[in-house]
Amino acid sequence: MAQRQAPPSRPRTARARTTSAQVDVREWASGIRLSGFMVIMLSLVVLGAWVLVPTLGTYIDQRQKIAALEVAVQVSDDEIKALEQERERWDDPAYITTQARERLYYVKPGEVVYLVDNDLDPASLPAEQTPVSDELEETPTDWMPQLLRTIAGAGLAATASAAQ
Repeated sequence: MAQRQAPPSRPRTARARTTSAQVDVREWASGIRLSGFMVIMLSLVVLGAWVLVPTLGTYIDQRQKIAALEVAVQVSDDEIKALEQERERWDDPAYITTQARERLYYVKPGEVVYLVDNDLDPASLPAEQTPVSDELEETPTDWMPQLLRTIAGAGLAATASAAQ
């Protein structure tokens, strides 16, 4: 048997190093051989992914909805507990008396109650109004929307007026 001799070595240059580091994709792809079994298994994997991906998406969506509903149930349970505690407080006669005194200003016979008027912070009081003029002015806007804004503003005001 004849032995092969190695080809004579060439001196390595920078160009020779860069070409040896590159991989020829066509040469690599031609080395892959697909058998019938491999094709069947690959098609089964693709078919399984095609069937399971929408199901997985539905599963994830349903899990998110379940988690949101569990949070809503927990919030409802907390509200129920708070309302039950409130109901238990209203069963106590001392609490009812306290609420009647604070909210409705009820007093027991013989008690003297002092109400402090104008106890608001001066910064929260409305500014002084300018004196009303004797001249009539015609406004360029329609009076009905202005009236509705004034009524709504009076109903939603946070502070009482200073002059009563």
